[in-house]
Amino acid sequence: MTKLSVNINKVATLRNARGGNNPDVVRVALDCEKFGAQGITVHPRPDERHIRHQDVFDLRPRLSTEFNIEGNPSDDFCSLVLKAKPDQVTLVPDAPDQLTSNHGWNTIKHEVFLRDVVGRFKAAGIRVSIFIDAQPVLADYAKKVGADRVELYTEPYAANYAANREEAIAPFVQTAIHCREIGLGLNAGHDLSLQNLAYFHQQIPWVDEVSIGHALICDALYLGLRETISEYLACLK
Repeated sequence: MTKLSVNINKVATLRNARGGNNPDVVRVALDCEKFGAQGITVHPRPDERHIRHQDVFDLRPRLSTEFNIEGNPSDDFCSLVLKAKPDQVTLVPDAPDQLTSNHGWNTIKHEVFLRDVVGRFKAAGIRVSIFIDAQPVLADYAKKVGADRVELYTEPYAANYAANREEAIAPFVQTAIHCREIGLGLNAGHDLSLQNLAYFHQQIPWVDEVSIGHALICDALYLGLRETISEYLACLK
């Protein structure tokens, strides 16, 4: 079964815009779990413009589903993850001032660096996923450096879905098949939505987890959080 992990960054963005604790990030995360989500994702950035380090420590003991922390493995990020010990860490090559993720790792170029980082997290008992573009060779090197999974960067699929969904999904299917052949777990995320998620899952039903934040929180403004999570879960059946 493909798990739905809800990225709650946008909830923290809304809270930080006004100060105080409204909306309450922990309460929203617990509600997501109560409504059926099988995981919670956060992506703390160096400027803490949405998720703060304290949020990570507030969430960790309260969650009953899988906790995934994603981000660029700077020294501060690695320290945070090793202290919090989530179920999974997802390595994302974001620049400090980057608005949102827009590419995956070049696992060939950064092989030595990634091997060291992956080794540190796995020694602490944390499952490691590496964010990559949909290219089989990048999955090969993710496997080579010791990652347990890769997360496919799905923005190109989402951007081209309306024009030609068969063409848009093709490199993702190819890479997903390759991951399965080499024994590498498979996650996916970025710009997946109620419009394109069901087709993605129909073509790659063995994906372990999808991480969805922006679109899901936007949909919740219209549908409510409970109904929104229900509709996203229906796309994964």
